[in-house]
Amino acid sequence: MVLSVVMRQTRIKIEGVESVYHCMTKIVGGDFLLEGDREKEVLRKQIWKVSAFCGVEVLTYCIMSNHFHILVRTPRRDALDELSDKEILRRTGCIYSKEKVEFFESRFDEGGDIRKRFRANLLSRMGDISLFMKELKQRFSIWYNKTHRRTGTLWGERFKSVLVQDDPFALMTIAAYIDLNPVRARIVSDPVEYRYCGYGEAMGGAKNARRGISRLTRHRESWGRAIEKYREIVFGKGYARNASRGNRALEIEKTREILNTGGRVDRTEALRCRIRYFSDGAVLGSKEFVQGYFESHRDRFGRKRRDGPRRMRGSDWGELTCIRDLRREVFG
Repeated sequence: MVLSVVMRQTRIKIEGVESVYHCMTKIVGGDFLLEGDREKEVLRKQIWKVSAFCGVEVLTYCIMSNHFHILVRTPRRDALDELSDKEILRRTGCIYSKEKVEFFESRFDEGGDIRKRFRANLLSRMGDISLFMKELKQRFSIWYNKTHRRTGTLWGERFKSVLVQDDPFALMTIAAYIDLNPVRARIVSDPVEYRYCGYGEAMGGAKNARRGISRLTRHRESWGRAIEKYREIVFGKGYARNASRGNRALEIEKTREILNTGGRVDRTEALRCRIRYFSDGAVLGSKEFVQGYFESHRDRFGRKRRDGPRRMRGSDWGELTCIRDLRREVFG
């Protein structure tokens, strides 16, 4: 299998192998077009439908009023090539009507070159992070513009993405950052109270969301152990369930002041601030992970650069590093 990497501005993407990405995209002009519950609910449902079609695994997500975050794991390319016709057709049912699925079935039944062409066309839209985001954003745009009698572009600039090491600590840290979005926005004091994030949906009993948290913690068989592990990242070790509902949002300004003056705060508090490492760091993981990427793609960096990992400031991030040395406006 050939490993190829496409890098365009802030985009780093690895083709062909199982990979994890944190993606974020904004509404054009920063307008609050997702402010209503109906809009958030439709986008929430479409996230799960499009992910089922594309075969990407949603670990967590968060929908805000003018943007959304999502943490997903993409599959190996050879795993997609091995999909049966029955499975491909099942996936089409996640985003298409019954009549459309029947049309695809008839093309598959014809066999020969027609079957091969339709199979290849459907497979070409699966597995890739860019194709997943394109499919999701386009489908929601069509619904939104039709519903609101609107025309034109709904989404702003290209979505941002960070390649994340597929390691439980790295995944739980960035997932907690995503689920804490409504806390940073002072909408709720505990993400369990926010319906439109992976944590809130999982705690409400949704199987897909629970599966995502279980897999990012690697406790796939025990939901109880998985959520206990994840809560330690979201609320800090030694947390108390009732204490977690305290008005943590009121502490954000103080935390920002400490971070922006070069100080350090507890990781649990730091995660309640905007951290550009998680949206602009490009590659995030252990020193070995980031260095491995750097060495494999040395030609993409300046001649004077000697290594890849860059220290993340502001808190004790454990072994986490990133490939971009962000110096200004890291915290917000």
